[in-house]
Formats: sequence, structure tokens, C-alpha cells
Amino acid sequence: MNKKIWIAALLVTVMAVAAGCGSKPTAAPVQTQSEGSETQTGNGDTEVQDEVITEPATAGSEETTTPSNSANGSTEGTPSSGETSTDKPSTESKEKKTIEVFYTDPEELELHKASAEISYASEEDKYKAAFASLQQNKDEKLVPLWSKDIELKSVQFNDGALTLDIHMPDTARLGAGGEVFALDALKQTFFQFDEVKTLDLLVDGQSSESLMGHVELEHPMTRSN
Repeated sequence: MNKKIWIAALLVTVMAVAAGCGSKPTAAPVQTQSEGSETQTGNGDTEVQDEVITEPATAGSEETTTPSNSANGSTEGTPSSGETSTDKPSTESKEKKTIEVFYTDPEELELHKASAEISYASEEDKYKAAFASLQQNKDEKLVPLWSKDIELKSVQFNDGALTLDIHMPDTARLGAGGEVFALDALKQTFFQFDEVKTLDLLVDGQSSESLMGHVELEHPMTRSN
């Protein structure tokens, strides 16, 4: 009887021990870091166990940049800011010419011829200078028939035809004798230029019947008249 009790107690003990061993948790394996667990990312970072460790840049991975021409200040074909152009605009040469100009005397008895030197750079300037010579004279014995108050507004020359457009204020008007002399002085001064075949005188752009109200004004005037 006692032997059976001991056997039964032994079985119970063995079963209890076996049950205790079956419920004991197993230890997790120890994780070790090795070189094989590191992965190199495309941007030069090393990834270890979900942590990113930035490696110091090496000499071989540094990007080299080439300085641009503008940074060096040596842009080809472009002068530096300190350089100034030595080219100077060429001055237009002027031609000088001595012409005959006609005036009257203080009593307005007749025309008198005198000489004047003009300078010009173009044909248009030549005609303007000739008209200006009719308006001034240094000789006190000669009186200009064309007052300085008369404005030469424009000059046109085309195929032998010269057209002068003037503005004449009332202060520049003369009597009948003075008007005849003024027109003769104008014709003889401009018809000395061989290229001028006809001369037309306009007043404020209009073909007036008379210059000063005394003598008929022809449009155009020719050498024959």
C-alpha cells in the first residue's frame, strides 16, 4: 500500500516538474552587428538598424565646380568696366567759298556788289549761308535789303529748282524801290550758283502774289527774268 502511494506521489512530482519546464520562456537570441548589416544608400549615408548615420564626406566625393568666365572677370569679347572707347566721332569737314552778295546804299539808289565768305557742309547749308549773307554786312556804306527779322524757314533743291520758304514780319517790308532791289539782290546772289536754274520764293509756305505789296512776285523766277 505504501509503495503505491510513493509511486503515485513520484508521478505527480514528475508531471509538475515537466509542466513547469514547458512553461519557461525562452531567451531571445542576442543580436550582433556585423559589417554585412550595413547598407549603403544612394546619397552617401550608411543605414544601420533603421538609423541613418551620415558619413563624413571624403575627398573623392567632393564636387568640383569650374568658375565661370564672368566670375573671373575675363569674358571673351566683352570689355571690362574700366575700359573706355577711344573712338571719337569724326567732325564733318566744311567747305569754304567766296561768293558775290548784293546790297544797296543808304539812299537806296542802286545795287552794290560785295564779296562774302561762306562755309558749309552740304548744298542746303550753302544756300542758307548765302541767304544769311544777304542779311548782314560790315560795311557801313552798304545796306542789306533783307532784314535779319526775316526767317528762312526751309530750303529745298531738286533738279535745278531751288525753293526758299520765308517768314516776313511787317518791320522787314520796304517801299516799291526797295522791294525791286531786294528781289534783284536775291536773284543775282543765288543764280551765281550754276546748278540753280529756277528760284521760287514762298511766304509761310504760300505762293504770294507780291513780296511786300508793290511788285508782282513770279513763281518761279528764272535767270532770264
